[in-house]
Amino acid sequence: MAEQNNKTAGRVVLGFGALIGLWATASLVGGLHSAGSITELARQYMVATGMVTPLHTLVDYYTHIKGIEYLICVAFFVAFPAFYVYVNKEKKGAQVKV
Repeated sequence: MAEQNNKTAGRVVLGFGALIGLWATASLVGGLHSAGSITELARQYMVATGMVTPLHTLVDYYTHIKGIEYLICVAFFVAFPAFYVYVNKEKKGAQVKV
């Protein structure tokens, strides 16, 4: 009896997963149809979720570039000392017994 219940539960979960997959595929196809291309659909998604903001003025562009510059500087200030220590660490010689 327990084995029959497990099979039934498995079929229910599999059917629910198939329905969700069908819904996701229909949503993707509908989005592609309305957007026209995959790249435009990806751009619309990123704008809608706030990952990409449209830059309308030179000040917007400069502010965006300045933020990226600061991130690069922080990464350099963290990575350079670690690299310097790695390069200048003393090599230990191996002793050979004859």
